[in-house]
Amino acid sequence: MTRTHRIDSFFKISERGSTLGREVRGGVVTFFTMAYIIVLNPLILGYAPDVDGQFLGGGDAPDLAMIAAATALVAGVMTILMGVVANYPLALATGLGLNAFVAFVLAKEMTWADAMGLVVLEGIVILVLVLTGFRRAVFSAVPTQLKVAISVGIGLFIALIGLVDAGFVHRTPLLPSTTVPVTLGWDGQLQGWPVAVFVFGLLLLIALHARRVKGAILISMAVTTLVAIIVETIADVGGTGPFTVPADDGHVDGSLYNPTAWGLSVPGWPKDVVGTPDFGLLGEFNLLGAWENAGIVVAALFVFTLLLADFFDTLGTMTAIGSEAGLLDEEGNPPNMERILVVDSIAAAAGGAAGVSSNTSYIESASGVAEGARTGLASVITGVLFLLATFFAPLVAIVPSEAAVPALVLVGFLMMQQVKGIDWDDLEIAIPAFLTIVLMPFTYSITAGIGAGFIAFVFLKIVRGKAAEVKLLMWVVSALFVLYFGIHPLTDWLS
Repeated sequence: MTRTHRIDSFFKISERGSTLGREVRGGVVTFFTMAYIIVLNPLILGYAPDVDGQFLGGGDAPDLAMIAAATALVAGVMTILMGVVANYPLALATGLGLNAFVAFVLAKEMTWADAMGLVVLEGIVILVLVLTGFRRAVFSAVPTQLKVAISVGIGLFIALIGLVDAGFVHRTPLLPSTTVPVTLGWDGQLQGWPVAVFVFGLLLLIALHARRVKGAILISMAVTTLVAIIVETIADVGGTGPFTVPADDGHVDGSLYNPTAWGLSVPGWPKDVVGTPDFGLLGEFNLLGAWENAGIVVAALFVFTLLLADFFDTLGTMTAIGSEAGLLDEEGNPPNMERILVVDSIAAAAGGAAGVSSNTSYIESASGVAEGARTGLASVITGVLFLLATFFAPLVAIVPSEAAVPALVLVGFLMMQQVKGIDWDDLEIAIPAFLTIVLMPFTYSITAGIGAGFIAFVFLKIVRGKAAEVKLLMWVVSALFVLYFGIHPLTDWLS
């Protein structure tokens, strides 16, 4: 038996109506469709200080190249594992939305090591749920339309982060006479070349997406970065924005802030294109640190929030990919479903152990399926390309946030499209879904949105005399969220 025949037999390429060429092309397309995460994940995680003011990696300054190298490494290893173990055309990488939760919620309450420890623990919990079969009970406990609302809310949250990081939307200066929390640009006006570059990037991305160009996000990011470098070379804009920097008295110190400057990094030609990857983030986690420092209730709610978003997103993604590939059985289940879920669970824990947040299945894998991929060989190809990308981590430093965050806005749009799956005529689900969706961006907290939605759902069931319809797990989780929202007054009262 030739090597080609062995590959065909192992991955069941012919059996699934595919060819070796299609699998290779599909794997390449999937990589280029989602390779933006190597750039975007460092920009989301790298600039968020933890509760001690330290950046990811334990330093006083961001290290984007280190985060990029670890991001590509974990994505490569776990995607190859998905291909070999589950034989499914599904790629994995750091989950958008999950990394935002880690950066903008967890890191504010604890150290980076503690936060990544919760991610590892979340992956372990999901793995246990999968291996014990308890996942079906968890899946059925939360109403389907509330799961949809969570995805939509995270989408809006991600879009808001993108608009703020680009300087298109600003936190309003903390002045006594100000009542509007956010505003267009700075003081109600768009200012500076960086915002113009962001608008260019967003329009380019929208155009490419509308034309169904494969790799639209990556292409837009690369072109917009080139434009940003040219703009900086000519205009010498510099950096110190787009974040509002308050002084000690709570007002904005104008001397510390330039609303027309680049926000997170100043674009420029790279000194090095290829470099030895720095995997210093690997193993930087503290499994039980959050439980000691943030408290048992808070830590448990954070783990559940991560678990809910990660676990249900995976189920939806693998089903959508299977549907497009024609791989689902009569009951709508993909082949090797348990193996898919096991690998995805391991990936969640691996992402935390590597310090890059939970890794999860990517819906962008659909681009490879559209190219003809039907087996795990496509995932192996995608994974190998991610491993090669670890040597190009220095390129991350030249990408300004204004070139990368248009992707967040587009991802927000894609997640928002799911809103049509909610029955807005049924108040028992519509009101909880509404609160879930709007409170995530309005409170800048994914946890607050989920908690409000769960509590409202149980409350309305009680009000309408349908308390018996609420699953036991929903009662328990909603009670925990009540405790979560009231933790400070309860603590003050007890003390």
